[in-house]
Amino acid sequence: MRRIDAIAIAVGFFAAGGAIYLILQQVGLDNINAGIWSQVILVGGLVGWIITYITRALTQNMTYNQQLKDYENAVLQKRLEEMSPEELEKLQAEVEAEKAQKQPPKNQEG
Repeated sequence: MRRIDAIAIAVGFFAAGGAIYLILQQVGLDNINAGIWSQVILVGGLVGWIITYITRALTQNMTYNQQLKDYENAVLQKRLEEMSPEELEKLQAEVEAEKAQKQPPKNQEG
């Protein structure tokens, strides 16, 4: 996020607080109650956003992580497309050998 984006978000948040305050006054609340409830709404929204951010960070479901996964997949796909058939066969044989090593031996009962 660029600095100008952060400034725009802060100004927008400040303007939203003022708008909520004015709307609550128009609805009929006095100045003090309108101020209190506008703060409650803004702080509640901020806490909700922080909870979603923490959830996305803990589950690694953030934009950066998704972009990194997409990039890694694109690089691997490009490398696979550039491989010759012989190299692909060799790679497949290596993968099969690793799979065979990881699988426990089957018990043969007779």
